[in-house]
Amino acid sequence: MSESTPSNFIRSIVTEDLRTGRHQQVVTRFPPEPNGYLHIGHAKAFSIGFGLAEEFGGRCHLRMDDTNPEKEETEFVQGIERDIRWLGYDWGEHRYNASDYFDQLYDWACHLIREGLAYVDEESLEQIRERRGTVEEPGTHSPFRDRPVAESLARFEEMRDGLHADGAMVLRAKIDMAHPNMKMRDPVMYRIRNIPHHRTGDRWHIYPMYDWAHGQSDAIEGVTHSTCSLEFDVNRPLYDWYLEHLPVPHVPHQYEFARLNLSYTVMSKRKLRALVEGRHVDGWDDPRMPTLCAMRRRGIPPAAIRRFIEGVGVAKANSVVDPVALENAIRDELNHEAPRMMAVLDPLQVVVENWEGDHDVLDASVWPKDVPKEGTRPVPFSGRVYIDRSDFEVEPPKGFKRLAPGRAVRLRYAYIVTHTGHDVDDDGRVTQVRVRVDRATRGGTSPKGVKVWGTLHWVDAERCVPLEVRLYDRLFSVPSPGSERDFLEDLNPESLTVVQAKGEPALAELAPGGRVQLERVGYFFREPDNADAPLSLNRVVALKDSWTKRTAPAVQKKPAKPAQSQGPQPERELTAEAEALVARGLSPSEATAVSGNPVLQQLFDDALTVHDEPKAVAGWIATEAARLLKEEAELPFGGAAIGKLAALVEAGTITHAIGKKVFQQLATAGGDPAEIVAEQGLEQIADPAALQPLVDEIMGAFPDRVAAYRGGREGLLGFFVGQLMQRTKGKANPQLARELLVAALAA
Repeated sequence: MSESTPSNFIRSIVTEDLRTGRHQQVVTRFPPEPNGYLHIGHAKAFSIGFGLAEEFGGRCHLRMDDTNPEKEETEFVQGIERDIRWLGYDWGEHRYNASDYFDQLYDWACHLIREGLAYVDEESLEQIRERRGTVEEPGTHSPFRDRPVAESLARFEEMRDGLHADGAMVLRAKIDMAHPNMKMRDPVMYRIRNIPHHRTGDRWHIYPMYDWAHGQSDAIEGVTHSTCSLEFDVNRPLYDWYLEHLPVPHVPHQYEFARLNLSYTVMSKRKLRALVEGRHVDGWDDPRMPTLCAMRRRGIPPAAIRRFIEGVGVAKANSVVDPVALENAIRDELNHEAPRMMAVLDPLQVVVENWEGDHDVLDASVWPKDVPKEGTRPVPFSGRVYIDRSDFEVEPPKGFKRLAPGRAVRLRYAYIVTHTGHDVDDDGRVTQVRVRVDRATRGGTSPKGVKVWGTLHWVDAERCVPLEVRLYDRLFSVPSPGSERDFLEDLNPESLTVVQAKGEPALAELAPGGRVQLERVGYFFREPDNADAPLSLNRVVALKDSWTKRTAPAVQKKPAKPAQSQGPQPERELTAEAEALVARGLSPSEATAVSGNPVLQQLFDDALTVHDEPKAVAGWIATEAARLLKEEAELPFGGAAIGKLAALVEAGTITHAIGKKVFQQLATAGGDPAEIVAEQGLEQIADPAALQPLVDEIMGAFPDRVAAYRGGREGLLGFFVGQLMQRTKGKANPQLARELLVAALAA
């Protein structure tokens, strides 16, 4: 271990295992399921495995967990391999698939049946779930649990040969239906799937569950340190049980670490798939996504991701990391990699009134002083330039240190110019600024006795190149998307802004795949497949964090909370009452909030008598009701009202946003949610005939955006949906709104 490599508990274990001779060589693995593209959380996971192998002279296997043929595709397999290599890791000859071991896994399953440790259960999955019990109550035995060994073997062979329908039966391990760990209550090992596999074709009609395939595959491959994220710690007893009862050639050990969670994004493959399939983003590689292919397309250097992951570290306690940490790692990397040039994103023309003679050509540095590289670039100057509109104010506010009436400013690398006048249009918008130049200040030298109010970036108006610049921001507008409503409602409508800009001529020479710092603006990337004019650039990251500054005022208005650390936070142990609620579908935070307050617990119980959906009910109680209870000694409504409100939202009668308005009325004066909705006409608009005129109105109001969408910018669909929701005050059925808009935009 090098002095610069931070230590962690897994590295310490590996070091001790090698020192004591428990293992002669480190063997790790990364077992992704090929049902989607890898995201930055996966990058942390495989960086641990490959990093350990790299550091200790061992090897890391890449093994596709291809046990679910319904969702797996060769496209994802190739994408996974490409992303791992992009981050600088390689598996050499050790590329495997769980499907490579289907024959051995089948034979070992038969071994467990013959040993009386597995049986074929012909109950439905719903019946199996009902018999499993709860965290407080033991499960009950299946009527098939003690069927004869020969009968289970025969049924299992029939399952393999495709003689039974999907869901007709499963193979289960026979462990302990009263075990406190519910994973050990006769877990399912195989289920029937009469569909072809992308590698094995129609040969198999049964496919192993992850817990059955995982540990045994590790054993076959000789894995010594099987690392996985913390949610699998409850699976470890089952991992060990299978290995203990099988004649495996090697016994690996599982170690769990805290997964990487980023605020202002989602890491669930299900949610990422919903973003893609719902066309809220432009595919898995949309530069706003947390996927590695998206980060590559955005222009983030792989070294910056590795630097970020090393900074996060490896711990046992879950935590949430602010994207600022990743952005800082990107800036640190690009500061020494990206040459400097100038571009103006919101051009305002400046005319030098006293400019005479030929065009000038100035020398500008390519690299800043702190970068050990040399080089200059020619920057033309004609006496007519563009500056950024934000760099000029007719009535400058306090602290504004740029161009204004009567002021002098420095044009970077060029001259000192002084404002003499400006023109405005009928709406009062400045159309042109006039200045005078001091030719003696060529190169930016400040004249004596003249106050220079700042240095501006600029481009020559006659020899600039047109640019299309994509400004990417955070995909979601809240730190925890979906914590209080449907996560799609938390999408940031300003996550992508496309502007037509002007750049200095040297930018035309930026090769596809090249990165550049646009001075005072940010770091940008030209996609490798973008070789045609007009030149198009993606913003990789701004020069400094602006999000925190923009959101700070809103945060400051809320009650003060302890500062959130980017480092590991200790996990809070759940009470037995909270554990019981988690078993009913609540999140740990919801369960803690409900069970920790007698009023909320009673509210929850009463609400379920009206609407028996614990998760839906808890969403209102653990957030809205809990917040109100902090301010009021007594709630003006009972659990029945919450149950009715949750039912109205789940039935689609009202949207979640309207539901929050109804809740506010309940909080003020109580009442019946259904009556409030009926009296105020708050029901969702689900009639296409009522929405179509508004759709047509929107199509006519934004012809440029309609053309852009039809030209390929399908990410604009969210903008059009937002317009329709505004016109209906949030009452339009979101799914119907999306369908009508998609149809209109495709016409």
